[in-house]
Amino acid sequence: MAGIVAELLDILDLAPLGADRFRGESLQTGWFRVFGGQVVAQALVAASRTVPETRPPHSLHAYFLLGGDPKAPIDYAVERIRDGRSFATRRVVATQHDRAIFAMSVSYHDAEEGAVHQATMPDVPPPEDVAEAPAAAAQAARDGAVIPAPILSYFGRQRPIELRPVEIERYLRRAPRDPRFHVWMRAVDRLPDDPAIHRAVLAYASDMTLLDATLIPHGQTVFDGEIQSASLDHALWLHRPFRADDWLLYAQDSPSAEGARGFARGQIFSRDGALVASVAQEGMIRPRRPKA
Repeated sequence: MAGIVAELLDILDLAPLGADRFRGESLQTGWFRVFGGQVVAQALVAASRTVPETRPPHSLHAYFLLGGDPKAPIDYAVERIRDGRSFATRRVVATQHDRAIFAMSVSYHDAEEGAVHQATMPDVPPPEDVAEAPAAAAQAARDGAVIPAPILSYFGRQRPIELRPVEIERYLRRAPRDPRFHVWMRAVDRLPDDPAIHRAVLAYASDMTLLDATLIPHGQTVFDGEIQSASLDHALWLHRPFRADDWLLYAQDSPSAEGARGFARGQIFSRDGALVASVAQEGMIRPRRPKA
């Protein structure tokens, strides 16, 4: 495998440092801080290295403490909180420059039989009917509208996860809308069959676009120069098996914003309608203060 997906898999293959400690590097995207989804995914990999493969993770809860430095390695220390008969719990702390930048708890559960139900997948166009960002920009131009350059750059740039926003028209006009947003996503190349890799890639992707949903009712986006945004915490529940290199629908909504913090939820469905994961996140959406 070559290309940017291979680079993602490479940084997810953490180097062991001994005694439940691991080291990871960052994708060099040119951004001034480490992408939060990368730290979530690497921490999940670190924790999972200390649990038998037969006991997969079912939930994680994380806090972003400081922005990460993409030029420096990140060290992950895993604490084995508990190993029970059917559940296990791990805590992971990520550090850089002798400071904690991230903390996460992960719970693992043996497969069991039980009651089954799930939410219904939203009725949206299939990914083949949702334009990629360059095509959407061309259509907008024909209609006399313009997708702002930062938004076009974000959705159109090369990355290991392809994103196709269903309601891309929300970026064409600054108008309040119902706080719901749908994005089709998948890894841009075939992944190995190991389910642990697909879980880590989904954890990586789950931090994409979610905080932006908190600004939909206000006619704004995280791409606006007047908004200072950052993820504060992140939770992910893994419900059913999936492949992260097949199309997944990320259905997002935002029930609340208050005190310069926005709260968003996400449901991730496989193309055939199975609810494979749920996400919740709160982030800072602070109006940027004028420089003195």
